Amino acid sequence: MANPKFFSNRDLSRLFIPLMVEQCLELSVGLISSMMVASVSESAVSGVSLVEFVMALLISIFAALATGGSVIAGQYLGNRKENEARKVSNQLVWFIGCVGLVVMALTYLMKDVILHGLFGQITEDVYAHANSYLMIVALSIPSLALYNAGAAIFRTMGNSKLPMKIMLYMNILNVIGSVVFIFIFDMGTSGIAISTLISRLGAAGMIIFLAFHPKNLLFLEKTMRPQLDVGMIKQILAIGVPYGIENGMFYFGRLLVLSLVSTFGTAAIAANSVGGTIVTFQALPGMAIGLGLTVIISRCVGAEDYEQARYYTKKITRIIYIAQIISSLIILLLLTTILKVYNLSEEATMMTTKIVWSHAIAMMLIWPLGNTLPVVFRAAGDAKFPMIISMCTMFFCRIALAYAFVYFLHMDLLATWIAIYCDWLIKGVIFVWRYVNGKWTTFHAIK
Repeated sequence: MANPKFFSNRDLSRLFIPLMVEQCLELSVGLISSMMVASVSESAVSGVSLVEFVMALLISIFAALATGGSVIAGQYLGNRKENEARKVSNQLVWFIGCVGLVVMALTYLMKDVILHGLFGQITEDVYAHANSYLMIVALSIPSLALYNAGAAIFRTMGNSKLPMKIMLYMNILNVIGSVVFIFIFDMGTSGIAISTLISRLGAAGMIIFLAFHPKNLLFLEKTMRPQLDVGMIKQILAIGVPYGIENGMFYFGRLLVLSLVSTFGTAAIAANSVGGTIVTFQALPGMAIGLGLTVIISRCVGAEDYEQARYYTKKITRIIYIAQIISSLIILLLLTTILKVYNLSEEATMMTTKIVWSHAIAMMLIWPLGNTLPVVFRAAGDAKFPMIISMCTMFFCRIALAYAFVYFLHMDLLATWIAIYCDWLIKGVIFVWRYVNGKWTTFHAIK
């Protein structure tokens, strides 16, 4: 007789829908903030964008560490070891909080290296805005770390609605604050930074405060003398570090490709930027559902029920395919209207259209295989393999192929995107092979 299913269709809906709304809110507010910054000056837009690139990298690393804690806690829950799962949650919050403080200190110490070394020579105006913005938002780095940890804990408990609500409150606060500081107090870049800082502090404070409630399955203990468990920290890092490296290399690859894009001229740079923003919404369902998939697979693996792990992998991959088709078609239907808002040149509009259409086709055909199965592997404890494969395809496909297409085949901007699709395709083939041979089922993240 088959084991009863861990998650009903209703459970999956309660997990996935709030995650998609949360991700959509996060992306939407980024667009609104960018429009407000544009009201200050072009230099302000450039300066804030440079710093936010660094913040996005840090967020991805904190999210990776939080995923490590979510996997370990989820596997303990699947193994019916609630006390250990609760202990992992506490270890995650204290550890990631300490990491956030260290990263904040390093950010201030390495400010000039970040602004000049990472982005090369920038104008004095851009540097002034970037410096002003960084000096304030860097204070929010520990908050980013704690929010990611808190959100991961609630998702592990199956409660993705709470992080969604907090994200909504944070975004409303951010927008209102930006309007007040920019248009009423005329504080410019500093106003945007202060609003961002306040909203991030509020989000972290709210989610951590709620995590202390003893009615939670994974509640935080009220103590000022935490004892770090080295063994559990190693378990978290065994998942989080490879994933964090993978995310870090993704941003490194983006920088290298952006340097290639810049050689195509202003229209290409604008098209690449706008196209990149638009297509993110096409990928939104898959990225959001992937966060929930981590919870599901880790619970199945913890119970050593690989039959259910395979069942949910296939089922949720189908859901992602359907969701990606819907999101891609919606974006394509709205594309003409969206492009009118950006008021791009005719050349940039044409290039952006090519990017969005090609991306939609790739999203509907190959994205899920190259980006969903790695989530399954990490949730099972097999984190190094997807890291190695992703790094290899990053260098040999996204970067090397992009340069080869441009300099040897004399292709245009679209070549850099075709290289990305090749990355997804090759990863998809390799990951399907890994999934079918069952090697990922031999890993054990907990003892």
